[in-house]
Amino acid sequence: MNRSLVDRIADAVLYEGYILYPYRPSIKNRQRWTFGGLFPEAYCQAGNGETASNQTECLVHGNATTTIEAVIRFLHLTQRNAGEIIPPLTEWQCGAEPSFRTVETLRIGDRLFQSWQEAEEREVPLSEITIGALLAQPRYVSFTFPASRRLEPIRDAEGRIAGILVREQQPIAGSFEARALKAADGLFRLTLRVVNLTQLGESASIHRDFALLRSLVSTHAILGVRHGEFVSLLDPPDCWRQAAASCRNVGVWPVLVGAEGDTDTMLSSPIILYDYPQVAPESPGDFFDGTEIDEMLTLRILTLTDEEKRAMAAVDERVRDLLTQTEALAREQLLGLHGTIRTRGERAHG
Repeated sequence: MNRSLVDRIADAVLYEGYILYPYRPSIKNRQRWTFGGLFPEAYCQAGNGETASNQTECLVHGNATTTIEAVIRFLHLTQRNAGEIIPPLTEWQCGAEPSFRTVETLRIGDRLFQSWQEAEEREVPLSEITIGALLAQPRYVSFTFPASRRLEPIRDAEGRIAGILVREQQPIAGSFEARALKAADGLFRLTLRVVNLTQLGESASIHRDFALLRSLVSTHAILGVRHGEFVSLLDPPDCWRQAAASCRNVGVWPVLVGAEGDTDTMLSSPIILYDYPQVAPESPGDFFDGTEIDEMLTLRILTLTDEEKRAMAAVDERVRDLLTQTEALAREQLLGLHGTIRTRGERAHG
């Protein structure tokens, strides 16, 4: 599995919908995390249309010695609260927590600090295993990520602690299962199922934001094969078309990734893609929307007022990076966004 060739498109999938224009905590960005969410089972039982699991099925051409590896990737959300400390403190005792008032937006001097949901990338690997071993017995992997709470003081121009950022993560637990079945001579159906096992208790009164902090967000898988090859589910050979049609994918869309023609890596994406998706080489950065029009979003960012840019920079590091990259674009890069002619067969994502 050549991660260097697929990580850019996989990261675009991971952060799809992370934040949208106008890149501030507006009404548009209140309903985030819409792709690939695996919620706790207790929340799903309330009939909200969410699910606790997904399933990938794809075809592998090889034999019993063909080796499979996989990694499950998702975002673990962090609730970041901005707190105002009145009156400001010179210091606070190590290990103690100062008294503060949680606010949506905190202004200290000319700086803004925003309460927000951040995200931390998580990966859970499936070690290399042969098709023969999976035919004999499924492989199970369980995982947990514990709760955490971190405090960050914010100082004013006089060096006093005038505010605080409190970052809290809730514990999450899950598992995934890999199995294989013979589909034809030299052809195997590989199944990968991921489940959120986080406990919540009663479901009736659970708010979506409460459940999200205990969910696997933007869940997807990257699969690799050695001494064999993956078969395209979108354009399989005629002899395996029926076997491809019988693959049951739930909440994911497996496609070949890497250089055109490679068959050793597959991305099981929570959004619909084609084989060998690419991020457009002209794209100046990640706008968090795979169907974006880069030129339009770039110009909109450049025309923000100074106050709007300060509000955008206050969201988090990823959004600040987007602002910095956009403002640093050279004239030639801006012109390159205006239009690109591609030859037949060329594809670009984003």
